[in-house]
Amino acid sequence: MQAYFAALIALSLAGVIEARSTTPGLRPEAPAADRAFRILGRTAFAFWLVLLAWGFWELHWTQPVSGLILSLGANALLVQAGARPSWPGISMGLSLLGLVLTVVVLSW
Repeated sequence: MQAYFAALIALSLAGVIEARSTTPGLRPEAPAADRAFRILGRTAFAFWLVLLAWGFWELHWTQPVSGLILSLGANALLVQAGARPSWPGISMGLSLLGLVLTVVVLSW
């Protein structure tokens, strides 16, 4: 079950970073990297929603609710820390990690 929570948190953080990085200085300069950043961030958010729905369908209701609360808490800590120039790289890494963990969780 730890993979479920880790995937939810990683996907949530990646989606929030992509959504909060609206200024050009906080986005990758290369057009291809910016496109990958946007696609991975939005895919992370979509799979976060998929994992929550799957959790309510397959697990006891307390686990997805706990995952939701943990995700929102991690998002609050990230937003409180403020924007950083390294956010795009962190977001893309978290997206890939979260997507791999999603595959692990859904293949149980």
